[in-house]
Amino acid sequence: MTDRYSTARCRGPYGGENGTADCGDPARFEVARHLRAPLRVCPVHLGPALLLAAGVLWPPGITLVS
Repeated sequence: MTDRYSTARCRGPYGGENGTADCGDPARFEVARHLRAPLRVCPVHLGPALLLAAGVLWPPGITLVS
Protein backbone atom coordinates (compact mmCIF):
# COMPACT_ATOMS: atom_id res chain seq x y z
CA MET A 1 0.00 0.00 0.00
CA THR A 2 1.40 3.38 -0.93
CA ASP A 3 0.90 6.41 1.26
CA ARG A 4 0.18 9.59 -0.66
CA TYR A 5 1.27 11.66 2.36
CA SER A 6 4.75 10.18 2.57
CA THR A 7 6.37 12.96 0.53
CA ALA A 8 4.85 15.84 2.52
CA ARG A 9 6.53 16.26 5.90
CA CYS A 10 5.31 18.39 8.78
CA ARG A 11 6.95 21.82 8.93
CA GLY A 12 5.56 22.51 12.40
CA PRO A 13 5.22 24.07 14.71
CA TYR A 14 6.51 27.31 13.15
CA GLY A 15 7.35 26.37 9.58
CA GLY A 16 11.08 25.98 10.24
CA GLU A 17 11.53 29.77 10.24
CA ASN A 18 12.65 30.06 13.85
CA GLY A 19 15.59 27.70 13.59
CA THR A 20 13.62 24.72 14.84
CA ALA A 21 13.82 21.44 12.97
CA ASP A 22 10.85 19.97 11.15
CA CYS A 23 8.65 17.52 13.03
CA GLY A 24 9.13 14.75 10.46
CA ASP A 25 5.62 13.32 10.75
CA PRO A 26 3.48 13.18 7.61
CA ALA A 27 1.69 16.46 6.88
CA ARG A 28 -2.10 16.19 6.79
CA PHE A 29 -3.08 19.88 6.62
CA GLU A 30 -1.99 22.92 4.64
CA VAL A 31 -2.38 26.35 6.25
CA ALA A 32 -2.60 29.39 3.96
CA ARG A 33 -0.27 32.30 4.80
CA HIS A 34 0.06 35.86 3.58
CA LEU A 35 3.04 36.42 1.25
CA ARG A 36 4.54 33.06 2.21
CA ALA A 37 4.34 29.49 1.02
CA PRO A 38 1.53 27.46 2.58
CA LEU A 39 2.56 25.67 5.75
CA ARG A 40 2.09 21.89 5.76
CA VAL A 41 1.60 20.45 9.24
CA CYS A 42 0.58 17.28 11.04
CA PRO A 43 -2.50 17.16 13.33
CA VAL A 44 -0.33 17.73 16.42
CA HIS A 45 1.12 20.98 15.07
CA LEU A 46 -2.03 22.38 13.43
CA GLY A 47 -3.07 24.33 16.54
CA PRO A 48 0.38 25.77 17.32
CA ALA A 49 0.84 26.70 13.65
CA LEU A 50 -2.45 28.61 13.62
CA LEU A 51 -1.47 30.52 16.75
CA LEU A 52 2.27 31.05 16.30
CA ALA A 53 3.39 30.73 12.67
CA ALA A 54 4.08 33.95 10.78
CA GLY A 55 1.63 35.20 8.16
CA VAL A 56 -1.29 32.88 8.96
CA LEU A 57 -4.52 34.31 7.56
CA TRP A 58 -7.51 34.97 9.78
CA PRO A 59 -9.94 33.36 9.50
CA PRO A 60 -7.48 30.58 8.74
CA GLY A 61 -7.48 28.85 5.38
CA ILE A 62 -6.96 25.16 6.13
CA THR A 63 -7.08 22.42 3.54
CA LEU A 64 -6.67 18.69 3.89
CA VAL A 65 -3.59 17.45 2.03
CA SER A 66 -4.65 14.62 -0.24
